[in-house]
Amino acid sequence: MRALLQRVSRASVSVDGAVLGEIGPGLLILICAMQGDSEAEADQLAAKIAKLRIFTDEAGKMNRSVTDIGGAALVVSQFTLAADTSRGNRPGFSSAAPPDEGRRLYDYFVDRIQSLNILTATGRFGADMAVSLINDGPVTIWVDTAD
Repeated sequence: MRALLQRVSRASVSVDGAVLGEIGPGLLILICAMQGDSEAEADQLAAKIAKLRIFTDEAGKMNRSVTDIGGAALVVSQFTLAADTSRGNRPGFSSAAPPDEGRRLYDYFVDRIQSLNILTATGRFGADMAVSLINDGPVTIWVDTAD
């Protein structure tokens, strides 16, 4: 699985002008299930994200995790994280999991994040979404279970 994490002061996701999810301080998690991914990758990714120390402590050092600060997570599916731009000018997405499997793993990942006591909001899988955020830092981190 792949995720792009953005440390945010606040973030929200809307579909057709209606807000589906919003958070205050925490992480915007853009996530993509890849071909061959399973629950094991979702478990690994959720555990890594929950412990990743990218929030500042009193000394201004990145020493705290989203759980340490009591932060929230806005989880948004984004199959375009699977883009292959190695040939031509049109990205290919064949390495993304098929839609049904992607949805299943997205839902599973959301459940895993919630089970780690992180307040979680979501978008709508497969929808055309508008995401708004105030990036804090900015801090943007790429996490891939294949690495």
